[in-house]
Amino acid sequence: MGVVPLGSTHDPRPTGKLIAARWKHEHLRVILLSAILSFALTILFLMLLHGASAMSVTVVDGGKSTVIHTRSSDVRSLFQEHNIAVGPYDQLSPPLNADLGDGSTIVIDRAASVTLIADGKNAVQYTTEETVKDALSSLNVQLGAHDKIYPAPDAPVYDGMKIRIVRVTKEVKEAKIPVQFTVVEKKDATLLQGKQKVVQTGKPGLIVKKFEKVYEDGRLVSDRMLSKAIAQSAVPKIVAVGTKKKPAVAALSYDVQAEASADAKTLKLNGRTVKVKSVLSNVTLTAYTAGPESTGKDKGDPGYGITASGTKVSEGRTISVDPDVIPLGWWVYIEGIGFRRAEDTGSAVKGKKIDVYYDSEKYANKFGMKRGYTVYVIGPVKPSAD
Repeated sequence: MGVVPLGSTHDPRPTGKLIAARWKHEHLRVILLSAILSFALTILFLMLLHGASAMSVTVVDGGKSTVIHTRSSDVRSLFQEHNIAVGPYDQLSPPLNADLGDGSTIVIDRAASVTLIADGKNAVQYTTEETVKDALSSLNVQLGAHDKIYPAPDAPVYDGMKIRIVRVTKEVKEAKIPVQFTVVEKKDATLLQGKQKVVQTGKPGLIVKKFEKVYEDGRLVSDRMLSKAIAQSAVPKIVAVGTKKKPAVAALSYDVQAEASADAKTLKLNGRTVKVKSVLSNVTLTAYTAGPESTGKDKGDPGYGITASGTKVSEGRTISVDPDVIPLGWWVYIEGIGFRRAEDTGSAVKGKKIDVYYDSEKYANKFGMKRGYTVYVIGPVKPSAD
């Protein structure tokens, strides 16, 4: 019997069709990979080209620095590209129309809003300066030599700040103050008791004072004395007071005392007998002047030196009395003092008390209080000295 073979014992040879298909598949893959590689290289080249054309620009905005990569050719385009706004009072360097280059720097100084309080007005102003002093200078605010600034000139400026200026003016005035001369009494043994004689005429002095007044926004805040100088020294008035005794004087004293209780009272003066209305014994004497220490009035005040009876005070004539004891307008004779006229009154002058007027405050203080005097109340008419 013969054997029948079950299959082929060798591989069949490839046909031309199959070879062509394989070739096409391999080349298509190469072409596709080449296209993808070319596209990637193109994109990379474009990116490199784009990166090479971009510029690095530094923007300093309000003191804060930022580096920006841009292809914008000028400042305006860069600000539009990155939405950077510049206010009307902000300062920009360089300007919007300036060209940009790689490494350019743009500085934006942001303006702060400040309220300026001065001269009775509030005004909103804008400044890019850093200190109060520089801000006021840039706003052309005129300052006086003594004006005050709040806050301090070197304080930093911030948005919403309030700057207050206090206008300070100083005024120096000169006051000329007359000084009354003093009265000096010197005992004179050649003169009779009760007699006086002017040895030296007194002359008033002059003191010059300078005062400084300080005003803040028109309101007086300080008034002080800067200096005090004696422009003219006062010359004292020297009065000789008689101490010489006469026998008749003692007799007169005895006669007056003897007649003090009688209805008709008399006083002998230079050998003449003068009738008196009454005799006051144990009278207290004090002294006063027309100045503020005694009356509370200064020169220039209404009523300065005017007595209760309407007369002008006069040393050697005027005394202040209790009108219930000595009527106003009446003359009296005070032992050791002389004739005086009742022209003034005082709240502290009551009963048998008399305040003797002197021009000098110093002498009035020196006079003090004297007790035990005898006073003869004469009447409205002064006796003749003859």
